[in-house]
Amino acid sequence: MLKVFNRWYNQIFFDEESLILLLLIAVGLVLMVTMGDILAPFVASAIVAFLLQGLVSTLRRWGLPRWAALWLTYLLFIGVFLTMLVFIMPLVWRQLAALFNELPGMVSAVQQGLLGLQESFSDIVSEEQLAEWSTMAGSEVSRLGQWLFAMSVSQLPNVVGILIYVVLVPILVFFMLLDKDKILAWISAFLPAERPLMRKVWLEMNDQVANYARGKAIEILLVGVATYIAFAVMGLHYAVLLSLLVGVSVLVPYIGAAVVTIPVAMVGFFQWGWTGEFFYLMLVYGIIQALDGNVLVPLLFSEAVNLHPIAIILAVLLFGGFWGLWGVFFAIPLATLIKALLQSWPRNGSQAVKTVTE
Repeated sequence: MLKVFNRWYNQIFFDEESLILLLLIAVGLVLMVTMGDILAPFVASAIVAFLLQGLVSTLRRWGLPRWAALWLTYLLFIGVFLTMLVFIMPLVWRQLAALFNELPGMVSAVQQGLLGLQESFSDIVSEEQLAEWSTMAGSEVSRLGQWLFAMSVSQLPNVVGILIYVVLVPILVFFMLLDKDKILAWISAFLPAERPLMRKVWLEMNDQVANYARGKAIEILLVGVATYIAFAVMGLHYAVLLSLLVGVSVLVPYIGAAVVTIPVAMVGFFQWGWTGEFFYLMLVYGIIQALDGNVLVPLLFSEAVNLHPIAIILAVLLFGGFWGLWGVFFAIPLATLIKALLQSWPRNGSQAVKTVTE
């Protein structure tokens, strides 16, 4: 048994680089699990700077000097940041509060709809089943209201934390963009001079994660804006809140679109009932989802991510459980990183040299 373990250990951890890479991954995971809340502003800033670096590189390819590309990108980021902070988020909060106030009326509308269902299909749906469904709907809405109230109260002490994000994130993003080369050179000084495996994994993941993250940000923006325009033109209540939910739902493949359909359908039914406007709403919403899945996603991502659906769902559940929204956002890149590590990791000395030199 000991001989088998030694053979396995020598095949996988045969050189200094593989041990250091494994140690870095382990330290990173431990830090994120144990100190994720403390490091959250830094991590968020690093993610934003990583996304903005693509725009800086694009502007430089267009002929702008680095300082001009950096300042133009940073000013664009500040403009979007302030727009979200000053205009969009307060509007979303007001619509969420209004929706919460109208929940009892929505429950009554659902109960009336169930009553009409029982009258139309009395031979299928009994009065006992109708009463059970109505009670269940009322209890679920009451539970949702209690959860929203508890969440809002629990978030009051986090005002200081929000202010920390508002102040620190823009500052950190600026210095990360400005001193990117110095930061990378400082990190490289602690790594082995010869690191073909790390370089191979880094180059592969830098392209894939960059393409995925920036593509996903563009997808959220386009889907959210298109949904808001459609909902606003149709006169749907809570258009900003629902379009934000639809945009964020693209973070969770396969599941997000199905889950966010429920509030869209509920608000539409409460506003219009079983009328033509409600069916037009669901038709337009279905068209947006179809265009996103069959046109926008292939254009943005192409073959950048090649993972099985089971692996994607598992990654979303795992990393989302660890790090919340950011974990959901980067679930697929992290799963791609794990896949790249498993494929590139040397099994023995001769295979490692062949792998990293191809």
